[in-house]
Amino acid sequence: MAPSLTGWSVKPREENRFSDPRARYSGLMLDPAADLAGLFQAVVDIESVSGNEAALADAVEQALRPYRHLEVSRQGNVVVARTDLGRPQRVVIAGHLDTVPLAGNLPSRREVRAGEPVLTGRGSVDMKGGVAVQIALAAALDQPRHDLCWLFYDNEEVAADKNGLGRLAAADPAQLAADFAILMEPTAGLVEGGCQGSLRVVLETAGRSAHAARSWLGRNAIHGLGPALAVLSSYSGREIDVDGLPYREGLNAVRVAGGLAGNVIPDKASLEVNYRFAPDKTLAEAEAYVRSLFPGYALRVVDAAPPARPGLGSPLAADFLAAVGQPARPKYGWTDVARFAALGVPAVNFGPGDPNLAHTDDEFAPLSQVTACRDALADWLAP
Repeated sequence: MAPSLTGWSVKPREENRFSDPRARYSGLMLDPAADLAGLFQAVVDIESVSGNEAALADAVEQALRPYRHLEVSRQGNVVVARTDLGRPQRVVIAGHLDTVPLAGNLPSRREVRAGEPVLTGRGSVDMKGGVAVQIALAAALDQPRHDLCWLFYDNEEVAADKNGLGRLAAADPAQLAADFAILMEPTAGLVEGGCQGSLRVVLETAGRSAHAARSWLGRNAIHGLGPALAVLSSYSGREIDVDGLPYREGLNAVRVAGGLAGNVIPDKASLEVNYRFAPDKTLAEAEAYVRSLFPGYALRVVDAAPPARPGLGSPLAADFLAAVGQPARPKYGWTDVARFAALGVPAVNFGPGDPNLAHTDDEFAPLSQVTACRDALADWLAP
């Protein structure tokens, strides 16, 4: 059973000053010692669409600076809170502050669905339940079993070059040095190992324009995409075991462009293809494979993100998995665990919320899942 946080020793500083008024959003402040459901709701209600994370970053910084056992630093809208207790091992626990754009789903609201209390609102799944757990435990765990780095970062939901974790890794990689990392992406409270890689390429065809009434005088570039579409239609995704977890691959058309007018034979067309691949391949191998499927096409890579192996071979990972008490499963999709893997840090995904509800207009997370994730981490990190 997880230890109760009630009565844990938490040592605030004598002063709690924070002059930046942006730390208040409609009067909301974050109290790490508050009821976890209330803290979760407060985090959700501080709007933080990608690029607008300052208010939430300010609130997180203000909430954690009073605690003597934490060294809190800030780079832009990335907040880092570290312990330095001389433990032999260090664990990074990371979560992103941003959400996708709103859809009339703030402020949040508490509801009961299928007999279970939930919180509904933008970011309730992806991933403010995890952020609330981080804040609560960062304050409460003043004598953890391992030294900890609690990391809150911005711009995860947008272009990779804006990602706060990536910026921190480039500017100050020592902050990410650790023996193990946990990324609190929504996993419904299960451990998901590694992540798929993602490669997006554009196939381009050239034709010759002509009047549609005299089409034999031209060459239709859109029709030239036919063989590529046939490859995609007949593709069967590979299934492979990687370090004990079953990964599936996917290759799909995600965008088609071409055509000038309703009476013109198009002289150019393009097809964008997304390849999600298992973590037994490198980016170079994935690109070579995709090129082999589409010989004769002009092909350019427009986006590439490396995969991450499950990272379950680490003793800390095995220990954490035992504490959660559920078998690991593969992560279908790309997450920032790949950034840790690139630094040689084994990492897993673990957080509250059903990932199938992420980014939906009606996203909601069971309050019991948030509590269960908090308790599992507390149990594992307690001395």
